[in-house]
Amino acid sequence: MGPFQLTADFGTWISYLVPLLIGMGFGAALEMSGFGDSRKLAAQFYFKDITVLRVMFTAIVVASLLIGLSSAIGLIDFDALFVNPTYLAPQIVGGVIMGIGFIIGGFCPGTSLVAASTFKIDGLFFVLGATFGIFMFGETVSSFEGFYNSTFLGRFTLPELFGVDAGIVLIGVVFMALFMFLGGEMLEDVFGKKVPADKLRFFPKKPMAWAFGGILITIAFVTAFVGQPDAKRLWELKAAELGPKMADRSVYVHPMEVAELTQNTGVYVKILDLRPQYHYNLFYLRNSVNVTMDQLEDPDYIKSLKALPANTVIFTVSTDDKVAAIGWQMLVAQGVPNVYIIEGGVNNWMSIFTPPPCLAYPKKGERKAEEPAFVFHRAVGDCCNTAYPEIRHKEKPTDCHLESFSQDAAAHSEAGEKKPEAPIVKFERKVKLERKAAVQGGCS
Repeated sequence: MGPFQLTADFGTWISYLVPLLIGMGFGAALEMSGFGDSRKLAAQFYFKDITVLRVMFTAIVVASLLIGLSSAIGLIDFDALFVNPTYLAPQIVGGVIMGIGFIIGGFCPGTSLVAASTFKIDGLFFVLGATFGIFMFGETVSSFEGFYNSTFLGRFTLPELFGVDAGIVLIGVVFMALFMFLGGEMLEDVFGKKVPADKLRFFPKKPMAWAFGGILITIAFVTAFVGQPDAKRLWELKAAELGPKMADRSVYVHPMEVAELTQNTGVYVKILDLRPQYHYNLFYLRNSVNVTMDQLEDPDYIKSLKALPANTVIFTVSTDDKVAAIGWQMLVAQGVPNVYIIEGGVNNWMSIFTPPPCLAYPKKGERKAEEPAFVFHRAVGDCCNTAYPEIRHKEKPTDCHLESFSQDAAAHSEAGEKKPEAPIVKFERKVKLERKAAVQGGCS
C-alpha cells in the first residue's frame, strides 16, 4: 500500500534517481507546452491564450482523480501523503504577491527555472530576482513572524472544509474544471482570436474533448460511489503489514515501561482509556483520557492526535487489553504514529502497582474478559500512588488510615506492618519513538 518509502524500500540511489527523473520529465513537459516563454504565460491574464489554464488544470484534475480513486480502492494511504499545512491569511497574501509577480515578470518560480535552463535572459533574471527575494524574506521574517504563523489550520483539505466524502469534492472539481475549460476557450476566442459573438460556441468542438470530459466525470462518480475507506476498512488493507506487530506482541508495552516514560521529561505520554466511563471514574491512570471507539473514527479527533508534538507516545488501555488492541488497530490504520498497547490493561497495571487495601481489594474466583480484577470501596480517580507510581518505589502501600496514624497500626490492622522491598520487575523495553519526517512541499 502506497505511498512508497523510497529510501527504506528501495535504497538510497533509487530515492535520488526517482525525484530526478520526475523533475526532468516535469520540466520537459513544461517546456514542450510553451511554459518557458514569458509572453505565452502572461497572455493568460489577458485572456488571449489559456494554454496555462488548460495544462495546469488538466494536471490537477487528473492527479486528484487518480489519488482519490487509488485511495478509495486501497492502493494508497491518503493520510500518509504530504499536504502543505494551511496558514490561511499569510498564504492568501503570499498568493496575491506571487500573482502580481507572475503578471509583471511573466513567470512563476517553476516556469522561470524552465526558461533559465534554456538560457532565456528574462528567465535568468527572474530566477535571480526570486533568489534575492528569498534572501530578503529570510532577513526580515522576524519582524512579521506573528502574522507569518497566524491562522494555522494544519493539514486542511476540501473534504474537511465541506464535511463530505472526497469523491463528492472530486465531482465538483471536475465540473468546475470542465466549465473553466469551456469558458476559457470562449474568452480566448473573443480576446485572442477576435471571433464575433454570434460565432461563439460554448460546447467543445472536438470529439476527443467530449471523450476526455466523460472519462473524468466517470472516474469522479466511481470514486464517490466507492467512498474513502473508514478505520475498519483501512485496517483490513493494512493488516498484512501491521498484523505481525500484534502477533509478536512488539506493540504490547509492560506497565513498568509506561510508568518510566511518564517520568521522562523528554517524552510526552498520552494514554487513551477505552473502558466504560463507570470503570474509568472509579480509577484511572494519570495522563489518561476516557475515549470511545466512535471518537477513534472521528477525523477531527484523529487530526488532533496527529498534531501532537513529535515526541509524543500514545498508549491505548482497557480493562484487559483486548479492547485496547482494537483501538490500536484503528489508530495505526489511520496513520497515527507512535501508538502502543498497555500490556494486560488496567488489571495488569494494578497487579504490579497494587492499591492500598483501604481503596480496593482483588476479586476472588474467575473473571470474564474485560472484567475488573479489583473491587473499589469508592471512586478514587487518579488520587492514589497506583495511578502515577514512582518507578523507584521500594515498599508496598499500607492501609490509608494507618499510613497517616502509624501509632494505631498494631491495634487496628494487619496492613500496618510495612513489607520488605518489592521485587524488581524484569521487562523488555519496546517503545521506539519514530520522529515525524520533516517533509516540505512547494510550488511547481
